[in-house]
Amino acid sequence: MQKGDRYGTHRVLSPAGTLPQPAIQLDNTMEIYDNEMLIDVSTLNIDSASYTQIKKQCHSNAEDMKNLILSIVAERGKMQNPVTGSGGMLIGTVKALGPKFPHNNKVKVGDRIATLVSLSLTPLKIYDIKHLNPKSDQVDVNAEAILFESGIYAILPNDLPEKLALAALDVAGAPAQVDRLVRESDIVCLIGGGGKSGVLCCYQAMKNVGAYGKVIVVEYSKENAQRIKDLHLATDVIIADATNVMDVYRKVMAITGGRGCDVTINNVNVPATEMTSILVTKGQGCVYFFSMATSFTKAALGAEGVGKDICLIVGNGYAKGHSELTLNIIRESREIRELFENLYVPAVDKEEGDNENFLY
Repeated sequence: MQKGDRYGTHRVLSPAGTLPQPAIQLDNTMEIYDNEMLIDVSTLNIDSASYTQIKKQCHSNAEDMKNLILSIVAERGKMQNPVTGSGGMLIGTVKALGPKFPHNNKVKVGDRIATLVSLSLTPLKIYDIKHLNPKSDQVDVNAEAILFESGIYAILPNDLPEKLALAALDVAGAPAQVDRLVRESDIVCLIGGGGKSGVLCCYQAMKNVGAYGKVIVVEYSKENAQRIKDLHLATDVIIADATNVMDVYRKVMAITGGRGCDVTINNVNVPATEMTSILVTKGQGCVYFFSMATSFTKAALGAEGVGKDICLIVGNGYAKGHSELTLNIIRESREIRELFENLYVPAVDKEEGDNENFLY
């Protein structure tokens, strides 16, 4: 058995000398190195920015979407959308463990797991796409994947349906970062608060701000906005297009009395919302860009251009303890659990549904 590098550089085919995530092509042969995990993959959760782009490119045609996903993986050896650069995550069964994989008796062959690293760095080989619904970013496959020694994962809990756990874990970094950033009495704005990451972030933000804070949601979809109202996950809900910077700015300033927001969380799955997030945030405030549709060049130079001295945080999907925090939200909130179960647990078997607006 060949020896592997901790960070998976032995799988990089091009360009030489880089890491698996920025690499253009990976070796996706499924013979494991001594420090790798082999996974029998059942479902891919393609990230929202990527899935939305694929759906638009293929005009929501399921067969065309299947073919595009298969062609990306065949060319790159991983599921990394060449337009968005992003990937997603997966669930599957541990098929084999290299003798130097650092499992430490925590995982064994046969365990059901979710990877907590991006598909954009995960060697993947798809043999067949068994089911794809354009309205759901969960794609059922017959596939295999490799997890590196440095990769993180979660053993799927026994008390939650797998599809539900996958949907929540896909965005686990967002509510965990909200928990770190939001303090009691803060004014928080969630741009794109009605999707799955938005709902989880709203719950955590409302919990953190307490009785004297505000949670303002900006949501394009009237249906998603109504969900937030029905679930009492915000103090204020604005129905608006987040790409219309000045419209959103005026509405948020009216709610905050011109003060602006202490923390802004951007969860949208479309580009051109960077300046909206920046303008609604007060000086010395913080913007967390969870969205993979974000142009960090636009954000950095845009903040400079309008004289905003604020902290801009890249949406790192990993935060210590993020999987436990996120799954606990599902356990704590019966309403959110029911919403996620309705949208994700049966989604693979439904051709109709209302989760098209709930991807991010």
